[in-house]
Amino acid sequence: MQSTVNYLWHTDDLLGQGATASVYKARNKKSGELVAVKVFNTASYLRPREVQVREFEVLRKLNHQNIIKLFAVEETGAGRQKVLVMEYCSSGSLLSVLESPENAFGLPEDEFLVVLRCVAAGMNHLRENGIVHRDIKPGNIMRLLGEEGQSIYKLTDFGAARELDDDEKFVSVYGTEEYLHPDMYERAVLRKPQQKAFGVTVDLWSIGVTLYHAATGSLPFVPFGGPRRNKEIMYRITTEKPAGAIAGTQRRENGPLEWSYTLPITCQLSMGLQSQLVPILANILEVEQAKCWGFDQFFAETSDILQRGVIHVFSLPQAVLHRVYVHAHNTIAIFLEAVYEQTGVAPQHQEYLFEGHLCVLEPGLSAQHIAHTTASSPLTLFSTASEPPKGLAFRDPALDVPKFVPKVDLQADYSTAKGILGAGYQALRLAQTLLRGQELTVRGLHWFVEMLQATCRRTLELARMALLFLSSSLGPERFSGVAGVPELQDLKRTAELRSRLRNLAEVLSRCSHNITETQKTLSDLCSELVKNRDQHPADSVLFGQDVPHLQTVQEIQNEASSPGPRAVCSADRSHA
Repeated sequence: MQSTVNYLWHTDDLLGQGATASVYKARNKKSGELVAVKVFNTASYLRPREVQVREFEVLRKLNHQNIIKLFAVEETGAGRQKVLVMEYCSSGSLLSVLESPENAFGLPEDEFLVVLRCVAAGMNHLRENGIVHRDIKPGNIMRLLGEEGQSIYKLTDFGAARELDDDEKFVSVYGTEEYLHPDMYERAVLRKPQQKAFGVTVDLWSIGVTLYHAATGSLPFVPFGGPRRNKEIMYRITTEKPAGAIAGTQRRENGPLEWSYTLPITCQLSMGLQSQLVPILANILEVEQAKCWGFDQFFAETSDILQRGVIHVFSLPQAVLHRVYVHAHNTIAIFLEAVYEQTGVAPQHQEYLFEGHLCVLEPGLSAQHIAHTTASSPLTLFSTASEPPKGLAFRDPALDVPKFVPKVDLQADYSTAKGILGAGYQALRLAQTLLRGQELTVRGLHWFVEMLQATCRRTLELARMALLFLSSSLGPERFSGVAGVPELQDLKRTAELRSRLRNLAEVLSRCSHNITETQKTLSDLCSELVKNRDQHPADSVLFGQDVPHLQTVQEIQNEASSPGPRAVCSADRSHA
């Protein structure tokens, strides 16, 4: 056990460990309140005095809901080691969230937006106070659950932070390899002498890597063998990256570098959000500091995303649910263009249904006039143009199932189990997406058929009225000429007119018959759609049973990763 005047902790309750300090879960001796204590080791005191006290001074200066709170600075009783008493975040870090198998391919869209909002707000507070963090990464972004169960992310670990204005530079090197700006990487990791000074935009590079990691579950720059094993290629990827590229990989030893300008298809973010996010990543993952965005532009662009509202649109031609991001002050014309970018259906060919009713969108009106939508109650889009259906584009999850290693290797087994779980969750999400798409398609087609039936009824009524009028017009001939004798020219015109009316009556009669037949066909189709909709399994295997199965496998995997069960598992494998 260790303690200060007001706080007590057990050294087994380790939350994290670094080169100069360890973080433990502790309690207030009087209130029992849980806190996190950062205990500095002897190596930390070898640093210059101004560096030792810098973290205390920085945290005392900051006060924001997305920055970890500093409660007190105390000392241990015996060793008189400095102790920072801070806010305790019980839900781990963003890294631990991303390490969970269900997030192997990135966070869900709503959770990613929470991360984006919290990181941007926290960084904005740092810049307002002239602070550069210098070690932004998922492990230094803690997660706390709010009173209503919502995630709140907070920046932490200000050991490398210092005061620095926008026009100032620094030369000391801090940070974590995978998230380091290439200029800092060259000096800190490759140990190459260079006289470059660094500015506040190095934090933007780290934010870019962090956001890509959160969106995809993977690092953006990956050489063959991994970033830690192939450092020279890692540096090449980051420095040779073409403008606009947001990721680079090397798939085989000494192989070519491959660039990506979009997020991977396995990403959970909608195309609507991706189209807003990718330009931000491309401009902050820019190695040349002169070309890299500044914080002002980064904050402006992220704020632009976060201030937009979401309109859910289900495209019948694609059987895909889209999320369209627009501002409340945007016109409906802008919304229609955004739909076109995602679906390929031109604005003049877009028709919408909402809850079974035709929804007429006037381009000149504000987007605020569009009905409130949700994922389960979207606008249903159909196209008046003749276009082939496209369907949902996806990657087969089986391609991401790792291969088993045919030898006893506990770490490899753990990684394989984790990879299989990740692929399993991805397959589950894909199946759920396809089933929801099927449900929305059946519902949309049902509404569309009902609309056609209503149109048929109106058309048939008009046709019958026209036939009645024609019948009365084709009654006995009446002429009024001089002395009761019609002129020959009038007789000819009358005969021609009566002939045309008879032809029109025949056409209308055939149309009425066709409409009646169409009505019968639509009625049968509607019955089939209703039957399919009613037979849709609300508690299907995919929705009701596979999640517990995956969770059970994950529990087994978590047990296998703990010290006790590992030995048992290894012994069982060896015995077998």
